[in-house]
Amino acid sequence: MGPCRNKLLTRLFTACLVGAATLPAFAGKTLDTIKSRNQLVVGVSTGVPGLSAPDSQGRWSGLDVDIGRAVAAAILGDGEKTKWVPLTVQQRFTAIQSGEVDLLSRGTTFTLTRDASLGLHQTAIVLYDGQGFMVPAKSKVTSAKQLKGATVCLQGSNTTEKNLADFSRAHKLNLKPVVFDKLDAVTVAYFGGRCDAYTSDASALAAVRSREAKDPKDHVILPDLISKEPLGPMVRRGDDEFFAIVKWVVYGLIEAEEHGITQANVDQLKAESTDPAVQRLLGKSEDTGKLLGLDRDWLARAIKTVGNYGEIFERNLGEKTPVGLPRGLNKPWNQGGLMYAPPIR
Repeated sequence: MGPCRNKLLTRLFTACLVGAATLPAFAGKTLDTIKSRNQLVVGVSTGVPGLSAPDSQGRWSGLDVDIGRAVAAAILGDGEKTKWVPLTVQQRFTAIQSGEVDLLSRGTTFTLTRDASLGLHQTAIVLYDGQGFMVPAKSKVTSAKQLKGATVCLQGSNTTEKNLADFSRAHKLNLKPVVFDKLDAVTVAYFGGRCDAYTSDASALAAVRSREAKDPKDHVILPDLISKEPLGPMVRRGDDEFFAIVKWVVYGLIEAEEHGITQANVDQLKAESTDPAVQRLLGKSEDTGKLLGLDRDWLARAIKTVGNYGEIFERNLGEKTPVGLPRGLNKPWNQGGLMYAPPIR
């Protein structure tokens, strides 16, 4: 084969690669189903303030709920085209595996076992959390290592129980777990004085304290975190197109905060900004939506519906809410946190 023919084949091969990289995505079966029913079905908790909980009128709110609304807005053009399915810890994986829900957005920790053996995909982290302990302020306990021999209330059948056992064994604390299936039963037992401490993710403890305690000041969340709990939505394996949509909606909300795009200014920036990154994110200069099987305004709609990641956090979990969590590790990467999105380009 002559050198000229070699060069021609190389150019043709390169052109094919470039063309393939910019082809519109094929619509996956989950996306087709969502569009056909004109509704996104989302599995949420049975009620954790700040993450997913209904109010007295039955309207759901929380960080996990806003993620669901953002995905619905990106796909269907309307964040209200959602159905919320409350799921217990025991029900959550079966519900997503069986197709009862399209998306599991329910404060679920990413682990190797869950990613590799449940037929599910972990998408993107929406909250860096950690398992902690809450105790009555009158106990004068200031560290989890002072809980030797204590009874500890918790919700079972998840990573919480194993983390507690590992922590107790490592520090020779002989902690005595009191395990319940439902969150309400755990809170009733703890606030009723059946247990010396309550263990769960720190975000969940803060939510429970804000909702259930007669006076939140009577209960202290100890500074010790005994685990890493990266939380995020999960989807079924076998549909890479929908997996990509959920993942990039989350990344888009994170990147929007980095570039100063908010719920209030998204329309103005779309019309007036000359920043190439902003123009690209909002679909003005490039159509990234076609790569996901969506239209070019997918991310602008998601931001307009729920705001950027920082707005979502502060509205649902931040220090000015009853939950009262500091941003901490959930700050953007350029402000000392871990929130970092791959570039949308």
